[in-house]
Amino acid sequence: MRMRSPYRLAVVLVLFAATVAAHAPAALAAEGTMKWGVHVSLTPAFFDPADGTGTALPLMVWYAVHDALVRPLPGARMGAALAQSWQQSADGLTYEFVLRKGVKFQNGDPVTAEDVKFSFERYRGASATLLKAKVAAVEIVDPLRVRFRLKQPWPDFMTFYGTPATGAAWIVPKKYVEKVGDEGFKRAPVGAGPYRLVSFKPGVELVLEAFPGYWRKAPAIKTLVFKVIPDDATRLAALKTGEVDVAYGIAGTLAEEVKRTPGLALKAAKIPVTNWMVFADQADPKSPWHDRRVRLAANWSVNREAINSAGYLGLGTISSSFIPHSMEYFWQPPLYPYDPKGARALLAEAGYPNGFDGGELTPFPPYNSMGEAIAGWLQAVGIRLRLRAMERGAFMTAWREKKLHGVVLTISGVSGNAATRLESFVTKNGAFAFGALPEVDDLFHRQAKELDRKKREAILFQIQRILQEQVTQAPVYHLGFPTGIGPRVEDILATPIPGFYMSPYEDLKLKKP
Repeated sequence: MRMRSPYRLAVVLVLFAATVAAHAPAALAAEGTMKWGVHVSLTPAFFDPADGTGTALPLMVWYAVHDALVRPLPGARMGAALAQSWQQSADGLTYEFVLRKGVKFQNGDPVTAEDVKFSFERYRGASATLLKAKVAAVEIVDPLRVRFRLKQPWPDFMTFYGTPATGAAWIVPKKYVEKVGDEGFKRAPVGAGPYRLVSFKPGVELVLEAFPGYWRKAPAIKTLVFKVIPDDATRLAALKTGEVDVAYGIAGTLAEEVKRTPGLALKAAKIPVTNWMVFADQADPKSPWHDRRVRLAANWSVNREAINSAGYLGLGTISSSFIPHSMEYFWQPPLYPYDPKGARALLAEAGYPNGFDGGELTPFPPYNSMGEAIAGWLQAVGIRLRLRAMERGAFMTAWREKKLHGVVLTISGVSGNAATRLESFVTKNGAFAFGALPEVDDLFHRQAKELDRKKREAILFQIQRILQEQVTQAPVYHLGFPTGIGPRVEDILATPIPGFYMSPYEDLKLKKP
């Protein structure tokens, strides 16, 4: 076997860091409390990687409570975590992972190859069907070595497995899960991460405590508290009074207020998250959304520049694709113009000179204000929509079960590359796809088998061109995630994890009085 060359340096660096850490002085005991004001309602589903949604939000909990064989780490988009190294065979059919010695879960059980196999087999979240269809077997070589055998070479195995595109590489303790069951695990999760659960009040508060035995380093902060504060103004008020140290999702005039307030700072994490509109009924010939001209009119109706400048202080990027521009195999489509007059002409050409009832517009929680703005712009050209605000858990269930209609304003932080994003949202078996174009499905299966990088890139570009030509989505915005930082904490983006909101939890520090 040979070491896969793109990852060799990262693995060597991690091994070097582990050697240095082994000879470093004992860390000081963790102390102090750091509090977050979070913009979404935390749910028990966040505690179990087996239910990974392919979105970025669960990482808020995963990076604290759990750990993965391979995952993004500071300076590495695919860093060695619970696995100290991995190898790919020359024929591309096997991947073998070597686990770190002495790593334990928070209940004291050792992390073994058996846990790796168990976690993969019980994974049922986003892209599970595709991932498992490609894997012939997971073999335990010895307690610290596990081998994945593929049915055929698949260039994206590590992308789907080794990034948070799925939760399959996030390891849970087999014996404990079998003892308490899936629901018991969600109530009292045990992971291999730097923090363990102390208490959880759904929709209110999550409290975590430092796990001093974490392999990478002992956390410096003893207690983390995540307070659910859905209202933006209330979240900012909590930051200003010191009730929370970090406030996520501070936008618009509130973000300006953060910048003006002495002692506070506004940071923007660069994460692979995009907002876009999905026309959920476009496959229905009886729906107005079936007409390409109507979907194009909707695209021309949205003032994306206003969303970025007024809503997010220009921290993001105007988007013409639901695939982030930072992802491998991204193809840059032309930007949609803001052209209300042209949009009205398209609607008239499609047979709707007086507009039409477009049904509901359902925003991904908590982006209701963006949904209101978009509904207003669509209303201005004659597309009448009723805003439907939902609780996040109900939204995710309805989205996955394809029970949403009209227009869905969604957001995703699916990791990986263009293929992982396409799989979830536009393929036949995609977890969040409202139908699929046969041509796109065929091309997607072709690219998954193509080992020549240039040829594969050409196929993925072709898929993206087809989606753009057919106007299957209305891309809006590539997020620059605005975060308010209080005076008690060091820079939370000092050593950022690629694709995550901040530095690792175990790296965070409180400023000394």
